[in-house]
Amino acid sequence: MIYEVRVYEAADGKAEAMRRRFEQEVAPRFPGFGIELLGAFVAPEEDGKLTYVTRFPNEEARKAAWERFGSDPDWKRIKTASESDGPLLARQTVSVLSPAFAGLPLG
Repeated sequence: MIYEVRVYEAADGKAEAMRRRFEQEVAPRFPGFGIELLGAFVAPEEDGKLTYVTRFPNEEARKAAWERFGSDPDWKRIKTASESDGPLLARQTVSVLSPAFAGLPLG
């Protein structure tokens, strides 16, 4: 099992729109592409960021899931429509992690 942590940083003035799109359009689509969302988080002192954690059986499954998601015509339509006034994201950071120790509980 591998885990992925993504941190999205909103473009200026777009934090609320970025979070709303993720909650209403992005996260509900994940299961259909094999993306298991474990949680999404915000920090009050970092208003323009959204951090979320996903889980995949292996690296091949992770890559294939994101490729399918990114090429989905419905997602492309939603993304284009939501960015009519410019991109919602300024940048993103992706970290892929695997458990460091066998047998540790993860929650």
